Amino acid sequence: MKYVVIIPDGCADQPQESLGGQTPLQAATIPHCDAIASSGQVGLANHIPRHLPAGSAVANMSLLGYDPNRHFTGRAPIEAAAGGVELGAQDWAVRCNLVTIEDQVMRDFTAGHISTDEARSLLETAQASLPPGSPLEFHTGVSYRNLLLYRGAPQRPAPFSTDTRTCPPHDLIDQSIADSYPRGPGSDLLNEIMSQSWQWFAEHPVNQQRRSRGELPATNVWLWGLGRRPQLAPFADRFGIRGAMITAVDLLRGLARLIGWQCIDVPGATGYLDTDYAAKGAAAVEALQEYDIICVHIEATDEASHEGRVDAKVQALESIDAAIVGPVLQALQQTDAWRILVCPDHATPLATKMHSHGAVPFAMAGSRIASDGASTYDEQSAQSTGLRHDRGWELMEAFIDHA
Repeated sequence: MKYVVIIPDGCADQPQESLGGQTPLQAATIPHCDAIASSGQVGLANHIPRHLPAGSAVANMSLLGYDPNRHFTGRAPIEAAAGGVELGAQDWAVRCNLVTIEDQVMRDFTAGHISTDEARSLLETAQASLPPGSPLEFHTGVSYRNLLLYRGAPQRPAPFSTDTRTCPPHDLIDQSIADSYPRGPGSDLLNEIMSQSWQWFAEHPVNQQRRSRGELPATNVWLWGLGRRPQLAPFADRFGIRGAMITAVDLLRGLARLIGWQCIDVPGATGYLDTDYAAKGAAAVEALQEYDIICVHIEATDEASHEGRVDAKVQALESIDAAIVGPVLQALQQTDAWRILVCPDHATPLATKMHSHGAVPFAMAGSRIASDGASTYDEQSAQSTGLRHDRGWELMEAFIDHA
Protein backbone atom coordinates (compact mmCIF):
# COMPACT_ATOMS: atom_id res chain seq x y z
CA MET A 1 0.00 0.00 0.00
CA LYS A 2 1.19 3.51 -0.86
CA TYR A 3 0.02 6.51 1.15
CA VAL A 4 0.28 10.26 0.52
CA VAL A 5 -0.67 13.05 2.92
CA ILE A 6 -0.93 16.58 1.51
CA ILE A 7 -1.00 19.47 4.00
CA PRO A 8 -2.07 22.85 2.60
CA ASP A 9 -1.08 24.73 5.74
CA GLY A 10 -3.77 26.99 7.19
CA CYS A 11 -6.01 26.70 4.13
CA ALA A 12 -9.29 26.40 6.08
CA ASP A 13 -11.04 29.75 6.37
CA GLN A 14 -14.29 31.67 6.65
CA PRO A 15 -16.60 33.05 3.92
CA GLN A 16 -15.13 36.12 2.23
CA GLU A 17 -17.20 39.04 1.02
CA SER A 18 -14.72 39.56 -1.82
CA LEU A 19 -15.39 35.96 -2.93
CA GLY A 20 -19.17 36.35 -2.97
CA GLY A 21 -19.56 34.72 0.44
CA GLN A 22 -17.42 31.70 -0.39
CA THR A 23 -14.37 30.46 1.45
CA PRO A 24 -11.07 30.27 -0.48
CA LEU A 25 -11.52 26.50 -0.76
CA GLN A 26 -14.97 26.98 -2.27
CA ALA A 27 -13.83 29.73 -4.64
CA ALA A 28 -10.68 27.95 -5.86
CA THR A 29 -10.73 25.70 -8.89
CA ILE A 30 -9.44 22.45 -7.37
CA PRO A 31 -10.77 19.55 -9.50
CA HIS A 32 -8.30 16.99 -8.15
CA CYS A 33 -9.17 17.67 -4.51
CA ASP A 34 -12.84 17.52 -5.47
CA ALA A 35 -12.22 14.18 -7.20
CA ILE A 36 -10.75 12.82 -3.96
CA ALA A 37 -13.81 14.11 -2.10
CA SER A 38 -16.32 12.63 -4.54
CA SER A 39 -14.67 9.20 -4.65
CA GLY A 40 -13.88 8.95 -0.95
CA GLN A 41 -14.74 10.53 2.38
CA VAL A 42 -14.93 14.11 3.57
CA GLY A 43 -15.09 15.20 7.19
CA LEU A 44 -13.69 17.38 9.94
CA ALA A 45 -10.67 16.88 12.20
CA ASN A 46 -9.72 18.96 15.23
CA HIS A 47 -5.95 18.92 15.61
CA ILE A 48 -5.54 21.51 18.37
CA PRO A 49 -6.88 20.84 21.87
CA ARG A 50 -8.39 24.03 23.24
CA HIS A 51 -5.85 24.38 26.07
CA LEU A 52 -2.82 24.21 23.72
CA PRO A 53 -1.48 26.99 21.46
CA ALA A 54 -3.28 27.40 18.14
CA GLY A 55 -0.22 26.80 16.01
CA SER A 56 1.42 24.54 13.47
CA ALA A 57 3.56 22.69 15.98
CA VAL A 58 0.60 21.27 17.89
CA ALA A 59 -1.55 20.81 14.78
CA ASN A 60 1.01 19.01 12.63
CA MET A 61 2.02 16.73 15.49
CA SER A 62 -1.62 15.71 15.70
CA LEU A 63 -1.99 15.37 11.93
CA LEU A 64 0.95 12.97 11.86
CA GLY A 65 -0.79 10.82 14.44
CA TYR A 66 0.72 11.90 17.77
CA ASP A 67 -1.40 13.12 20.69
CA PRO A 68 -0.14 16.65 21.50
CA ASN A 69 -1.60 16.35 24.99
CA ARG A 70 1.08 13.76 25.69
CA HIS A 71 3.95 14.85 23.45
CA PHE A 72 3.93 18.62 22.81
CA THR A 73 6.65 20.46 24.73
CA GLY A 74 7.04 23.58 22.57
CA ARG A 75 7.71 24.57 18.97
CA ALA A 76 11.39 25.44 19.18
CA PRO A 77 12.72 22.00 20.20
CA ILE A 78 11.02 20.51 17.15
CA GLU A 79 12.80 23.01 14.91
CA ALA A 80 16.06 22.22 16.70
CA ALA A 81 15.66 18.62 15.58
CA ALA A 82 15.27 19.86 12.00
CA GLY A 83 18.66 21.51 12.13
CA GLY A 84 20.35 18.52 13.74
CA VAL A 85 20.76 20.46 16.98
CA GLU A 86 21.02 18.04 19.88
CA LEU A 87 19.28 19.04 23.09
CA GLY A 88 20.51 17.63 26.39
CA ALA A 89 18.34 16.88 29.40
CA GLN A 90 18.97 20.36 30.83
CA ASP A 91 18.69 22.27 27.55
CA TRP A 92 15.87 24.47 26.27
CA ALA A 93 15.27 25.73 22.75
CA VAL A 94 13.56 29.04 22.02
CA ARG A 95 12.21 30.14 18.63
CA CYS A 96 13.99 33.32 17.53
CA ASN A 97 12.24 35.35 14.84
CA LEU A 98 13.92 38.31 13.19
CA VAL A 99 11.16 40.92 13.09
CA THR A 100 10.45 44.55 12.22
CA ILE A 101 8.99 46.56 15.09
CA GLU A 102 8.09 50.22 14.61
CA ASP A 103 6.70 52.41 17.41
CA GLN A 104 5.98 49.29 19.48
CA VAL A 105 3.89 47.82 16.64
CA MET A 106 4.72 44.50 14.95
CA ARG A 107 5.20 45.74 11.41
CA ASP A 108 6.48 42.44 9.97
CA PHE A 109 7.11 39.11 11.71
CA THR A 110 9.55 38.08 8.93
CA ALA A 111 11.66 41.27 8.73
CA GLY A 112 10.71 41.52 5.07
CA HIS A 113 11.50 37.83 4.50
CA ILE A 114 15.12 38.49 5.30
CA SER A 115 17.61 36.16 3.62
CA THR A 116 19.36 33.37 5.49
CA ASP A 117 22.78 34.93 4.89
CA GLU A 118 21.60 38.24 6.32
CA ALA A 119 20.08 36.45 9.30
CA ARG A 120 23.35 34.63 9.93
CA SER A 121 25.30 37.90 9.97
CA LEU A 122 22.89 39.51 12.42
CA LEU A 123 22.89 36.52 14.75
CA GLU A 124 26.68 36.33 14.71
CA THR A 125 26.67 39.90 16.03
CA ALA A 126 24.07 38.93 18.63
CA GLN A 127 26.21 36.00 19.79
CA ALA A 128 29.32 38.16 20.01
CA SER A 129 27.38 40.67 22.13
CA LEU A 130 26.61 38.13 24.85
CA PRO A 131 28.91 38.01 27.91
CA PRO A 132 31.71 35.39 27.96
CA GLY A 133 30.55 32.03 29.26
CA SER A 134 26.92 32.72 28.49
CA PRO A 135 24.72 29.58 28.33
CA LEU A 136 22.91 31.11 25.36
CA GLU A 137 23.59 30.09 21.73
CA PHE A 138 22.02 31.63 18.63
CA HIS A 139 21.50 29.18 15.75
CA THR A 140 20.72 30.31 12.22
CA GLY A 141 17.81 28.54 10.55
CA VAL A 142 16.09 29.66 7.35
CA SER A 143 15.34 33.31 6.68
CA TYR A 144 13.61 34.86 9.71
CA ARG A 145 13.12 31.47 11.43
CA ASN A 146 15.98 30.90 13.86
CA LEU A 147 16.71 29.51 17.32
CA LEU A 148 18.14 30.54 20.66
CA LEU A 149 19.38 27.70 22.88
CA TYR A 150 19.89 27.73 26.64
CA ARG A 151 22.52 25.12 27.50
CA GLY A 152 21.62 24.13 31.04
CA ALA A 153 23.66 22.21 33.60
CA PRO A 154 22.96 20.79 37.06
CA GLN A 155 24.74 23.78 38.61
CA ARG A 156 23.07 26.20 36.19
CA PRO A 157 19.56 25.01 35.33
CA ALA A 158 17.49 26.94 32.83
CA PRO A 159 15.17 29.47 34.47
CA PHE A 160 12.17 28.45 32.33
CA SER A 161 9.26 26.13 33.08
CA THR A 162 6.00 25.01 31.52
CA ASP A 163 4.49 28.15 33.08
CA THR A 164 6.62 30.45 30.90
CA ARG A 165 4.28 32.19 28.45
CA THR A 166 5.24 33.67 25.08
CA CYS A 167 3.35 35.02 22.07
CA PRO A 168 3.98 34.11 18.41
CA PRO A 169 4.88 37.23 16.43
CA HIS A 170 2.61 36.23 13.54
CA ASP A 171 -0.31 36.71 15.96
CA LEU A 172 0.67 40.36 16.43
CA ILE A 173 0.73 41.67 12.87
CA ASP A 174 -0.05 45.42 12.84
CA GLN A 175 -0.78 45.29 16.58
CA SER A 176 0.87 46.81 19.63
CA ILE A 177 3.35 44.47 21.30
CA ALA A 178 3.14 46.25 24.66
CA ASP A 179 1.17 43.46 26.36
CA SER A 180 2.68 40.54 24.47
CA TYR A 181 6.18 40.18 25.89
CA PRO A 182 7.18 36.89 27.56
CA ARG A 183 5.84 36.32 31.06
CA GLY A 184 6.48 33.85 33.87
CA PRO A 185 9.66 31.97 34.86
CA GLY A 186 12.70 33.11 32.87
CA SER A 187 10.80 35.88 31.09
CA ASP A 188 13.18 38.55 32.41
CA LEU A 189 16.03 36.93 30.50
CA LEU A 190 14.01 36.65 27.29
CA ASN A 191 12.80 40.24 27.52
CA GLU A 192 16.32 41.52 28.17
CA ILE A 193 17.65 39.82 25.03
CA MET A 194 14.74 41.10 22.94
CA SER A 195 15.38 44.63 24.20
CA GLN A 196 19.15 44.48 23.67
CA SER A 197 18.75 43.18 20.13
CA TRP A 198 17.44 46.59 19.08
CA GLN A 199 20.83 48.07 19.99
CA TRP A 200 22.76 45.22 18.37
CA PHE A 201 20.92 45.60 15.06
CA ALA A 202 20.18 49.33 14.80
CA GLU A 203 23.22 50.28 12.69
CA HIS A 204 24.23 46.81 11.58
CA PRO A 205 25.57 46.73 7.98
CA VAL A 206 22.83 44.29 7.00
CA ASN A 207 20.14 46.73 8.06
CA GLN A 208 21.93 49.68 6.51
CA GLN A 209 21.98 47.84 3.19
CA ARG A 210 18.35 46.77 3.50
CA ARG A 211 17.22 50.34 4.19
CA SER A 212 19.21 51.60 1.21
CA ARG A 213 17.32 49.12 -0.99
CA GLY A 214 13.98 50.19 0.46
CA GLU A 215 13.60 46.91 2.37
CA LEU A 216 12.43 46.45 5.94
CA PRO A 217 15.23 46.15 8.53
CA ALA A 218 15.40 43.42 11.16
CA THR A 219 14.98 45.64 14.21
CA ASN A 220 14.74 42.95 16.91
CA VAL A 221 14.69 39.30 17.78
CA TRP A 222 11.35 38.01 19.04
CA LEU A 223 11.57 34.99 21.36
CA TRP A 224 8.76 32.47 21.75
CA GLY A 225 7.73 28.80 21.53
CA LEU A 226 10.31 27.52 24.00
CA GLY A 227 10.52 23.96 25.26
CA ARG A 228 12.54 20.80 25.80
CA ARG A 229 13.03 17.94 23.36
CA PRO A 230 9.85 15.86 22.94
CA GLN A 231 9.87 12.07 23.01
CA LEU A 232 8.06 10.57 20.00
CA ALA A 233 7.91 6.87 19.14
CA PRO A 234 9.14 6.09 15.61
CA PHE A 235 6.32 6.11 13.07
CA ALA A 236 7.51 2.78 11.64
CA ASP A 237 7.21 1.16 15.06
CA ARG A 238 3.63 2.36 15.41
CA PHE A 239 2.31 1.83 11.90
CA GLY A 240 4.82 -0.51 10.25
CA ILE A 241 5.56 1.74 7.26
CA ARG A 242 8.47 3.97 6.23
CA GLY A 243 7.87 7.65 5.57
CA ALA A 244 9.38 10.77 4.05
CA MET A 245 8.58 14.48 4.37
CA ILE A 246 8.67 17.13 1.64
CA THR A 247 8.59 20.64 3.10
CA ALA A 248 10.50 23.91 3.16
CA VAL A 249 9.66 24.57 6.83
CA ASP A 250 11.95 23.54 9.68
CA LEU A 251 9.03 22.70 11.96
CA LEU A 252 7.87 19.92 9.64
CA ARG A 253 11.44 18.74 9.05
CA GLY A 254 11.89 18.51 12.80
CA LEU A 255 8.72 16.51 13.32
CA ALA A 256 9.74 14.19 10.50
CA ARG A 257 13.15 13.53 12.01
CA LEU A 258 11.71 13.02 15.49
CA ILE A 259 9.45 10.24 14.17
CA GLY A 260 12.16 8.66 12.03
CA TRP A 261 11.17 9.91 8.58
CA GLN A 262 13.53 10.98 5.83
CA CYS A 263 13.46 14.65 4.82
CA ILE A 264 13.56 15.28 1.06
CA ASP A 265 14.94 18.65 0.01
CA VAL A 266 13.39 20.12 -3.13
CA PRO A 267 15.20 22.89 -5.04
CA GLY A 268 12.88 25.86 -5.40
CA ALA A 269 10.80 25.03 -2.33
CA THR A 270 10.77 28.26 -0.34
CA GLY A 271 8.06 27.99 2.30
CA TYR A 272 6.44 31.05 0.75
CA LEU A 273 4.07 32.00 -2.07
CA ASP A 274 6.83 31.71 -4.67
CA THR A 275 7.54 28.06 -3.88
CA ASP A 276 8.00 25.65 -6.78
CA TYR A 277 4.78 23.64 -6.57
CA ALA A 278 5.60 21.50 -9.59
CA ALA A 279 8.97 20.52 -8.16
CA LYS A 280 7.29 19.41 -4.94
CA GLY A 281 4.76 17.35 -6.87
CA ALA A 282 7.47 15.70 -8.96
CA ALA A 283 9.53 14.92 -5.86
CA ALA A 284 6.54 13.27 -4.21
CA VAL A 285 5.87 11.09 -7.25
CA GLU A 286 9.51 10.01 -7.36
CA ALA A 287 9.61 9.30 -3.62
CA LEU A 288 6.70 6.89 -3.92
CA GLN A 289 9.10 4.40 -5.47
CA GLU A 290 11.10 4.18 -2.24
CA TYR A 291 8.80 5.04 0.67
CA ASP A 292 5.45 3.73 1.90
CA ILE A 293 4.05 7.08 3.00
CA ILE A 294 4.92 10.53 1.66
CA CYS A 295 3.85 13.78 3.30
CA VAL A 296 3.89 16.99 1.24
CA HIS A 297 3.55 20.17 3.29
CA ILE A 298 2.90 23.53 1.60
CA GLU A 299 3.23 26.74 3.61
CA ALA A 300 1.99 29.15 0.93
CA THR A 301 -1.68 29.11 1.93
CA ASP A 302 -0.77 30.00 5.51
CA GLU A 303 1.54 32.81 4.42
CA ALA A 304 -1.22 34.28 2.25
CA SER A 305 -3.54 34.41 5.26
CA HIS A 306 -0.89 36.02 7.47
CA GLU A 307 -0.61 38.73 4.82
CA GLY A 308 -4.39 39.02 4.46
CA ARG A 309 -4.24 38.29 0.71
CA VAL A 310 -7.35 36.45 -0.39
CA ASP A 311 -6.30 36.38 -4.05
CA ALA A 312 -2.95 34.83 -3.17
CA LYS A 313 -4.63 32.19 -1.02
CA VAL A 314 -6.97 31.14 -3.81
CA GLN A 315 -4.08 31.04 -6.28
CA ALA A 316 -1.97 28.94 -3.91
CA LEU A 317 -4.80 26.43 -3.51
CA GLU A 318 -5.16 26.15 -7.28
CA SER A 319 -1.40 25.67 -7.69
CA ILE A 320 -1.37 22.96 -5.02
CA ASP A 321 -4.22 21.14 -6.72
CA ALA A 322 -2.78 21.38 -10.24
CA ALA A 323 0.91 20.81 -9.56
CA ILE A 324 0.90 18.54 -6.51
CA VAL A 325 -2.44 16.81 -5.91
CA GLY A 326 -3.03 16.07 -9.59
CA PRO A 327 0.31 14.42 -10.43
CA VAL A 328 0.40 12.52 -7.13
CA LEU A 329 -3.14 11.22 -7.57
CA GLN A 330 -2.35 10.10 -11.11
CA ALA A 331 0.77 8.26 -9.92
CA LEU A 332 -1.09 6.56 -7.08
CA GLN A 333 -3.84 5.34 -9.41
CA GLN A 334 -1.21 3.40 -11.34
CA THR A 335 -0.37 1.32 -8.25
CA ASP A 336 -2.24 -1.71 -6.96
CA ALA A 337 -3.21 -0.29 -3.56
CA TRP A 338 -3.12 3.32 -2.41
CA ARG A 339 -4.69 6.03 -0.29
CA ILE A 340 -4.45 9.81 -0.30
CA LEU A 341 -5.36 12.32 2.40
CA VAL A 342 -5.68 16.10 2.00
CA CYS A 343 -5.95 18.02 5.26
CA PRO A 344 -4.67 21.33 6.63
CA ASP A 345 -3.17 21.41 10.08
CA HIS A 346 -5.32 24.32 11.29
CA ALA A 347 -7.34 27.24 9.99
CA THR A 348 -5.72 30.63 9.41
CA PRO A 349 -8.59 33.06 8.74
CA LEU A 350 -7.80 35.95 6.43
CA ALA A 351 -9.85 38.21 8.68
CA THR A 352 -7.58 37.75 11.70
CA LYS A 353 -4.31 36.77 9.95
CA MET A 354 -3.81 34.37 12.88
CA HIS A 355 -3.88 30.62 13.45
CA SER A 356 -7.08 29.48 15.12
CA HIS A 357 -8.53 26.57 17.06
CA GLY A 358 -11.34 24.53 15.56
CA ALA A 359 -11.93 21.62 13.21
CA VAL A 360 -10.64 21.67 9.62
CA PRO A 361 -11.85 19.78 6.54
CA PHE A 362 -10.17 16.63 5.29
CA ALA A 363 -10.73 14.41 2.26
CA MET A 364 -9.36 10.91 1.81
CA ALA A 365 -9.79 8.34 -0.91
CA GLY A 366 -8.26 5.15 -2.26
CA SER A 367 -8.31 1.42 -1.70
CA ARG A 368 -11.30 0.19 0.36
CA ILE A 369 -12.53 3.73 1.08
CA ALA A 370 -16.13 4.04 -0.09
CA SER A 371 -17.70 7.31 -1.16
CA ASP A 372 -19.84 9.06 1.45
CA GLY A 373 -21.72 11.12 -1.11
CA ALA A 374 -19.76 14.37 -0.85
CA SER A 375 -18.80 16.00 -4.13
CA THR A 376 -16.47 18.87 -3.19
CA TYR A 377 -13.60 19.50 -0.82
CA ASP A 378 -14.39 22.51 1.37
CA GLU A 379 -15.56 23.49 4.83
CA GLN A 380 -19.29 23.27 4.10
CA SER A 381 -19.02 19.87 2.46
CA ALA A 382 -16.99 18.54 5.39
CA GLN A 383 -19.57 19.84 7.86
CA SER A 384 -22.44 18.23 6.00
CA THR A 385 -21.20 14.63 6.11
CA GLY A 386 -21.20 14.29 9.89
CA LEU A 387 -17.82 12.48 9.82
CA ARG A 388 -15.67 14.02 12.53
CA HIS A 389 -12.46 13.29 14.43
CA ASP A 390 -12.54 15.48 17.51
CA ARG A 391 -9.26 13.89 18.54
CA GLY A 392 -7.43 14.80 15.36
CA TRP A 393 -4.44 12.59 16.04
CA GLU A 394 -6.71 9.58 15.41
CA LEU A 395 -7.19 10.64 11.77
CA MET A 396 -3.84 9.14 10.77
CA GLU A 397 -4.79 5.77 12.26
CA ALA A 398 -8.12 5.90 10.42
CA PHE A 399 -6.31 6.81 7.19
CA ILE A 400 -3.80 3.97 7.40
CA ASP A 401 -6.05 1.29 8.91
CA HIS A 402 -9.35 2.31 7.35
CA ALA A 403 -11.29 -0.60 5.89
